[in-house]
Amino acid sequence: MAEKKYDASSISILEGLEAVRKRPGMYIGSVGTKGLNHLIYEIADNAVDEHLAGYCTQIDVSLNKDGTATIKDNGRGIPIGIHPKAGIPAVEVVFTILHAGGKFGDGGYKISGGLHGVGASVVNALSEWLEVEIHVDGGIYRQRYERGKVMYPLEKTGTCRKSDTGTTVTFLPDKEIFEKTRFKADSIQSRLHETAYLNPGLTIHFTDNRIEPAAEATYHEPDGIKAYVKDLNTGKEPVQDIVYYKKSEDGIEVEVAFQYVNEFEENILGFCNNIYTQEGGTHITGFKTKFTMVMNQYARELGILKEKDQNFTGVDVRNGMTAIVAVKHPAPRFEGQTKTKLDNPDAGTVVSSVTNDEIQLYFDKHLDDLKAVLACAEKSAKIRRAEEKAKTNMLSKPKFSIDSNGKLANCESRNAEECEVFIVEGDSAGGSAKTARNRRTQAILPIRGKILNVEKASIDKVLANAEIKTMINSFGCGFLEGYGNDFDISKLRYHKIILMTDADVDGAHIDTLLLTFFYRFMPELIQQGHVYLATPPLYRAELKKKEKGAKAGTVEYLYDDKALEKYRKKHPSGSFSLQRYKGLGEMDPEQLWETTLNPETRILKQVEIEDARLATEVTSMLMGSEVPPRKQFIYAHADEAEIDA
Repeated sequence: MAEKKYDASSISILEGLEAVRKRPGMYIGSVGTKGLNHLIYEIADNAVDEHLAGYCTQIDVSLNKDGTATIKDNGRGIPIGIHPKAGIPAVEVVFTILHAGGKFGDGGYKISGGLHGVGASVVNALSEWLEVEIHVDGGIYRQRYERGKVMYPLEKTGTCRKSDTGTTVTFLPDKEIFEKTRFKADSIQSRLHETAYLNPGLTIHFTDNRIEPAAEATYHEPDGIKAYVKDLNTGKEPVQDIVYYKKSEDGIEVEVAFQYVNEFEENILGFCNNIYTQEGGTHITGFKTKFTMVMNQYARELGILKEKDQNFTGVDVRNGMTAIVAVKHPAPRFEGQTKTKLDNPDAGTVVSSVTNDEIQLYFDKHLDDLKAVLACAEKSAKIRRAEEKAKTNMLSKPKFSIDSNGKLANCESRNAEECEVFIVEGDSAGGSAKTARNRRTQAILPIRGKILNVEKASIDKVLANAEIKTMINSFGCGFLEGYGNDFDISKLRYHKIILMTDADVDGAHIDTLLLTFFYRFMPELIQQGHVYLATPPLYRAELKKKEKGAKAGTVEYLYDDKALEKYRKKHPSGSFSLQRYKGLGEMDPEQLWETTLNPETRILKQVEIEDARLATEVTSMLMGSEVPPRKQFIYAHADEAEIDA
């Protein structure tokens, strides 16, 4: 078959670029650190698409001292010829027109992660400036843009060897758009490493020039997703060898690797065209459904399930499983530009078909591995039945009825979308919060001190913990996700679950314990954006005498030491009184409302999971029993103690 030509005519134009700066969240998810990092991913994904097309073998990503990022690849180079419809160079079309790229119709790519074709133009629109340098056909070409606008025509700046091809993009994120413009290195490194696992023939080099000496890492994983599973299971006890298969059907490539470990958890990550589908989709559903069906079939054949209609649940079967399910689809459909969920029915059908054939081929030859997997399912089923019994007993007791043992001060509204519940540390702060709140939409749930560390606890202890049971009852969406059959996010009574603890070390520890519980047992609360951190102030400053632009008695709340330093510079005479809040209980109801509860004036930080692999590793390390790695992490990240909005 003749190779399709990749030139200026390969670039299709669908629509203009005007809306991006007005609604950046539609294209990159948020204007916090997650959205900021997403700019790098969009450009890097374009380079990965060149690799998938068979041309790029190396990508270099650099974070620079001046706040810029540079992404360089050795692909073919973006076409520089005049676009037949636009009448401008194709590279200019790519960077200035939304939905323009070689990924539509008969463009230059068969498989692409940057499906929507908006990546380059969106990054350009959200940057103070962006420069692209292209090596192609023995020439070096350059163009600069500022906030999406062309600063000068594409120009030839030099020559190079014909074999020296590729694209280099450098950009400075726009501080008018983003809440922060400092890239988060560990999240970027984790994403790049993930990309290397999914592309065994690709080498990715990362450099952080913002620190001295510069931090460097090279990611090259010739064993692909098998190495990924092995890495995810580091420090855990495997119960069988890694199972791997790869097969194509109907133009869709399916690649799966999985392994069971001796732990009561499930960790299945899905990818489509190298993009992590955080919310899963049809490919994950196809894998889970077929795997459960085949395992139940084996269990009956081996006499483990005695009755004809007796079955293990999907949760039983996947107990202890770590899996990567990656598909390559020629025309993927995702929910939203940030691509969190795959929506193609044919992907589910093909994954189901391939899984059915391949796991039977494997387990028919590896009976010991099959028995080990089914033993995990048996163990899970026994624990599930014990939990269901414990759950029934728990919910049948009057003290665990919906009043949450009398602790919950509920709100009047029953419209979950406008309701929020504040989980407050201690009775003192809880009392102030109950007085200060808007009773119509704000509920208050006081908890006593530090809840159970679920990372170290057995399931029965988690189930027996009074504070955890109180939260489950209050939220109203059922029992623990993955450990019961009635968790239903649509029944959540409060669309905002807000952790409101003291602005000190103990408060941060309580936040961490609560977030660990949500992440391990109710991750959908975080994934769907329902969990927030309140930000109480550290100081209350009041002017003693009139100053220019402010009268005596003017009060300002300061949320951290940096804000205090700035305030002192603004008022060098020291003509102000300063109160430091040691805890929420020190605020009177009016102050608590004004600073922390009032939707018009408060600061809320939404909790997000940007990277499932990194989140799992960090949670295990911070909340686990090994002390040295926890200390090392805290020292390394001490200057990043502020939580991203």
